[in-house]
Amino acid sequence: MVLRYTFQAVWHHCESAARFLLQMEPELLRTLLMNVASTSRLAVELFLQLQSDSEESDDDIDSPDAQDTKLLVAVTDVLSTVERCLWAQETSTEWWDHIVLQVWDDEQWLQNFRMRKATFMGLCEELAPTLRRKDTRLRAALPVEKWVAIAIWKLATPDGYRSVANQFGVEKSTVGIVLMQVCTAINRTLLRKTVTLGNVQDIVDGFAEMGFPNCGGAIDGTHIPILSPPHLASEYVNRKGYFSVVLQALVDHRGRFTDIYSGWPGKVHDARIFRNSALFRRLRAGTFFPDRKITVGDVEMPTVILGDPAYPLMPWLMKPYTGKLDRSKDRFNYRLSRCRMTVECAFGRLKARWRCLYGKLDLGESSISAVISACCTLHNICEGKGETFSEEW
Repeated sequence: MVLRYTFQAVWHHCESAARFLLQMEPELLRTLLMNVASTSRLAVELFLQLQSDSEESDDDIDSPDAQDTKLLVAVTDVLSTVERCLWAQETSTEWWDHIVLQVWDDEQWLQNFRMRKATFMGLCEELAPTLRRKDTRLRAALPVEKWVAIAIWKLATPDGYRSVANQFGVEKSTVGIVLMQVCTAINRTLLRKTVTLGNVQDIVDGFAEMGFPNCGGAIDGTHIPILSPPHLASEYVNRKGYFSVVLQALVDHRGRFTDIYSGWPGKVHDARIFRNSALFRRLRAGTFFPDRKITVGDVEMPTVILGDPAYPLMPWLMKPYTGKLDRSKDRFNYRLSRCRMTVECAFGRLKARWRCLYGKLDLGESSISAVISACCTLHNICEGKGETFSEEW
């Protein structure tokens, strides 16, 4: 009843305006009501509640309250028949629907999406359970293939959000939302089973052919340029003078990532990042590689990783000799450097495929690591599928 009395007070205040509306031409009145229909749902609910209260009350049917209720019900009948519509800017999806999906060959897919169409569709299939959305009364959901295409196009090109939006016929804000949701889906669905150690014996044999025995990987860090952070910006200025975050990666003999760790400010030294990583703790505990030792001369040698002079020397981490070198030390450094080049090449191919990592990442600080991890996962997928790498990238 409180609701009834409150609404009656509001209605009597607007009664003259309401009666004026009822004197208008029916078609004009209907047009006016359609213009305000999008905000009428609450009014409809109130009208129906008043109608219900009126039917249950013992008030005289000819009372002023009853007449007002009839008036409210009449307006309710009109509002209830109005269809809601959503205004949206007109865009074109012709390029994606009829050119890319139907006309492009594998070479065009490779140049623009860094993978062939079959690999792309396989990626969409794996991400579909996470990315698929239902249509609503207001609009149709984007297909999963278009979700993934928008994200990969943004990762693979230096294009801005507006350019990508115009390309795919979506809004600029949609590109940002799609990018982060696809990267999150990649990290949740594919990261753990793609960026993994794999067959250790194959890795050891691969590095042995390159000249270093019982080696399980090469480690290094690379700087990913970013925009100036809103706070503690000086911590992100690296030794080369630009803002960045560090990606630490361990790679196998083929240049695939087997462990990644990203997000530390560019000013932080590689050795400090390494000591704070889960990889360091697992290597020190002896749980990262299986227990596989060999004997070199009279020394028992565990499976090791290779790093540059910035990293600490450990029983399981080899680094080059420094200072004056004799012939044997020089030979050792040559073999270590030859194997360690795999991580340098992996970083080069990563940034060449996913150009967003080469320029400044135009993302919020909380989103940077997710995008870097997704790019590393996609790198492994492309390498594993044998996707051609173009030197011109």
